[in-house]
Amino acid sequence: MAPQTTTVPDSALSGLREDLAGEVLTPGDPGYDEARAVHNGMIDRRPAVIAQCATPADVSNAILFGREAGLPIAVRGGGHSVAGSSVIDDALVVDLRRMHAVVADPENMTVRVEGGATMAHLDHACQPFHVATTGGRVSTTGVGGFVLGGGSGWLERKFGLASDNLLAAELITAEGKHVHTDAEEHPELFWALHGGGGNFGVATSLTLRLHPLPRMSFVMLFFLPDKAGEVVRTYRDIAAGAPDEVGGGAIILPAPPEPFVPEDLVGKLVCGSLLTYAGPVDEVRELAAPLFALKPVIELVSDIPYVELQCMLDDPPGLRNYWSAEYLSDFPDVAVDVFCARGAAIPMPTATQQVVFAMGGAVAAGPSHYPQPWRTAPWAVHPFATWEDPADDERARQWVQDVRADAQPWSVGATYLNFIGAEGEQRIVSSFGEENYRRLASVKAAFDPDNVFRFNHNIAPAAA
Repeated sequence: MAPQTTTVPDSALSGLREDLAGEVLTPGDPGYDEARAVHNGMIDRRPAVIAQCATPADVSNAILFGREAGLPIAVRGGGHSVAGSSVIDDALVVDLRRMHAVVADPENMTVRVEGGATMAHLDHACQPFHVATTGGRVSTTGVGGFVLGGGSGWLERKFGLASDNLLAAELITAEGKHVHTDAEEHPELFWALHGGGGNFGVATSLTLRLHPLPRMSFVMLFFLPDKAGEVVRTYRDIAAGAPDEVGGGAIILPAPPEPFVPEDLVGKLVCGSLLTYAGPVDEVRELAAPLFALKPVIELVSDIPYVELQCMLDDPPGLRNYWSAEYLSDFPDVAVDVFCARGAAIPMPTATQQVVFAMGGAVAAGPSHYPQPWRTAPWAVHPFATWEDPADDERARQWVQDVRADAQPWSVGATYLNFIGAEGEQRIVSSFGEENYRRLASVKAAFDPDNVFRFNHNIAPAAA
């Protein structure tokens, strides 16, 4: 039997349905259970109302309805946050997924993205023109939450963080009002959107800068686990001196059941290295020569359209997820050894991954005045636990926490918040920096003084 959910009077719901061009779903309606499902299978929440908005006016009407009805208000774009913050029990969910239009303008090198679009929508719209902007590492991530949280992905060392490429945003505020913001109009709000997430309003569209991307390629190599230390150190040394065109990471994981994985390796721990490259494959192959010298057991090397690279590593929805991250000031041999030892202790059988990314390039060289102190860190460790059996919940979460503890000697104390779930207020404050947090809290007080938009990495409103 389904748990009891807050009931909204039929008369109020009739009014909302009349006001929306989109659809309204409540418990028991066809499609309700599908609409409340999010990427993380651990999240099983039952909102009172799901407003499937089709226009910015729908978003405004839904927010005003929710406030009048006294309902908490959650906002759903891609539904990819590990905390599942886009779906809340007994709340109104402002569901943006019907608003997914993307219009690329290669002449002006900009792209306009509606608030419910995913990376797949963005990348498919840009690929025919051989242009791109920094996107996530999978195709299912929502563009809005990704960009407003900072936006880390394969192209960041070349093109900067996704938020570095934000040119303008259209928001609906907690009062249901439309606000346009850019570097000239509401500049404090525009500053806050570079990492401050969905705290200030519902982003119904973003305008992003595009860059030429005529070629993309990759090298992905896997090795037996006894070579993990050597592989990770070699990746580290390559990445430390690599041109900005290089992205990627080193990883320890159970080998997935993919066609390129020999059957006798499936489910067994392997160590891998991925080099993505904004250029031709012969150049990245040459950069990867020290890794090839370690004799991988699996080799994947190819030119690839960026849109295909973006979906190559998609993780399936519905698995149980728990992630975190630590950004590091250094990644010396002793840190590599600790990283590999914890990777060898990945809970089995799961699809859990121990990952390290090289930062630097345009991330470190980019704007320093935004509330992103973690961007100067040269390395990021990202424990990414995924599993099926609820009986594994405790040991999977503990493993992620152990990775964080291992990294503390090198941690800069700030982290990219899109990589983590609900880890407490101090984690949020430290990831913005105290001075930045106070400034963000002042912007929050101006645009959302009642903290309506609080189901996120929340910034409490406070006067300057």
